[in-house]
Amino acid sequence: MSASNSQKHFVLVHGAGHGAWCWYKIKPRLESAGHKVTALDNAASGIDTKSLEDVHSLEEYSEPLLQFIGSLGPQEKVILVGHSLGGMNLSVAMEKFPEKISAAVFLAAFLPDTTHHPWYIVDQFMQKLPLDRWLDTQFGQFGEEPFASFHFGPKFLATSLYQLSPIEDIELAKSLVRKSSFFREQVCKMKNLSNEGYGSVTRVYAVCEKDMVITKEFQHWMIQNSGVKDVVEIKGADHMPMFSKPQELSNSLLEIAHKYT
Repeated sequence: MSASNSQKHFVLVHGAGHGAWCWYKIKPRLESAGHKVTALDNAASGIDTKSLEDVHSLEEYSEPLLQFIGSLGPQEKVILVGHSLGGMNLSVAMEKFPEKISAAVFLAAFLPDTTHHPWYIVDQFMQKLPLDRWLDTQFGQFGEEPFASFHFGPKFLATSLYQLSPIEDIELAKSLVRKSSFFREQVCKMKNLSNEGYGSVTRVYAVCEKDMVITKEFQHWMIQNSGVKDVVEIKGADHMPMFSKPQELSNSLLEIAHKYT
């Protein structure tokens, strides 16, 4: 399909520990509907060659996304889709390139606001998910902080993140998930996001009904705290809707694209 007003460009941003690979069911569905799709690896994620120790900030972690958006032509706009921790990547890109983003979809994702510090949302989440709920996740030191890096364990993946997903996708994740971080030490030094940047972009939240990690209740709390243009709910989806409900997720993204871009 040639580029036209009806063709949209989706940019898919994965969550912690994952990579562009996690969108393998979504990318062909959106492309078959006639759209352009770019799935990116964040730094030290997926097949990116950096190690986590080479990444020192949320901005550095987001560098592949920032470079990609910065390379777009003057008239090009994209629909950003950020999953889980990917909401923080989206916030950095929205703050820097608001004019390049026609809509931002937060998929069971951290949703910062412009009133509080960017770490506020993650801090609230951490208070509601104590260490024992992380099961066999391996924690390590990152910079000066203990417990600041993490590597999801197979039990946590299977019973908390992927509990409604096909067993084949759980096995895929066990093989491919990498160590990650919230970059707390650096995020705590960031300035508040601005209404002129981040706050000026159309935001849509996609709630995952059966999420056991970023729970439905916490997702709705973030929505009330930050405010968004619209909310959609993916019924029966665990934290990984690209695996547990790929068709429903694809349909929701297509509807959002039609409505807001």
